Amino acid sequence: MEATALLFVGVIIALLAVITVLRAVRVVPQARARNVERLGRYHRTLQPGLNVVIPYVDRVYPVIDLREQVVSFRPQPVITEDNLVVEIDTVVYFQVTDPRAAAYEIANYLQAVEQLTVTTLRNVVGSMDLEKTLTSRDIINNQLRGVLDEATGKWGLRVNRVEIKAIDPPQSIKDAMEKQMRAERDKRAAILGAEGQRQAQILTAEGEKQSAVLRAEGNRTADILKAEGQSRAIDEVFQAVHRNDPDPKLLAYQYLQVLPQLAQGPGSTFWVIPGEVTSALQGVSRAFSEALPPSPATREESSGGTADRKAADDTARAAEAAAAAVADAVQSTAAPPLPEPPPTGEPA
Repeated sequence: MEATALLFVGVIIALLAVITVLRAVRVVPQARARNVERLGRYHRTLQPGLNVVIPYVDRVYPVIDLREQVVSFRPQPVITEDNLVVEIDTVVYFQVTDPRAAAYEIANYLQAVEQLTVTTLRNVVGSMDLEKTLTSRDIINNQLRGVLDEATGKWGLRVNRVEIKAIDPPQSIKDAMEKQMRAERDKRAAILGAEGQRQAQILTAEGEKQSAVLRAEGNRTADILKAEGQSRAIDEVFQAVHRNDPDPKLLAYQYLQVLPQLAQGPGSTFWVIPGEVTSALQGVSRAFSEALPPSPATREESSGGTADRKAADDTARAAEAAAAAVADAVQSTAAPPLPEPPPTGEPA
């Protein structure tokens, strides 16, 4: 009986010894820390690795993570300066730098960081309108980080970054913004279309202008060349006429050749035969009736050219008949004489 009691006591002592050893030895992981209280008062902070404490005297608190932590808070309603309620999601990146301050300076540092973020966000966004709030995320982030880092320093925390994840305005504001953006895009599209049409018209006008200029230059060059050609032709004819020294008979003959061309014009329904036609015909008649001086070729021929002389006589008679016909035509087309005025003192 006594042996059984001694065995039982020995087992209990062994269990207490094992428990005591386990409570005396504490292993802390890397980037972690644990606070130790001795008799209810802060004693020290256990560092990563193997640590020994006094069992039943020292109290070891839960592990505190020293790594950078990311906390996303739920959307919070915030009123802007123009009295619009928007919901803003925030993300905070912070790190515990002092485990003792994080455990004893504040009861729940996560809740404290959340509430401080909400109040600071309302103060910052409350001084901005909706348009500025949507376009000033960097400014809001920097202001939040400055305020949070200053306030959480005594809690043993360091706020590294504060980011706004989303800004959700009311649905009516979203619809109005969408209409505004659509109107802006339509306006830009209309402006670009008008600019394109204006540019196209300018280019078309420039092309037509250049084409007209080139065409006018081509016409001018063609007229100049034509005038130069006509001038040279007239000069050549004039030189040839003066070089050959024509007599009035040749000129009268050329004058008769031009008369049919005058009669074929578009205004040939009525035309006036000048008085010089008769004299021209008479000159031609005399030219053919007079004996021309014999040319060298004629002198080489025999003097018995009776047929040639007969042909010359026929030509002269034809010229005289033509002159008489023209004279009759002139007399018939002449205007009738006006009646003579009655003598003075007699009735008309």
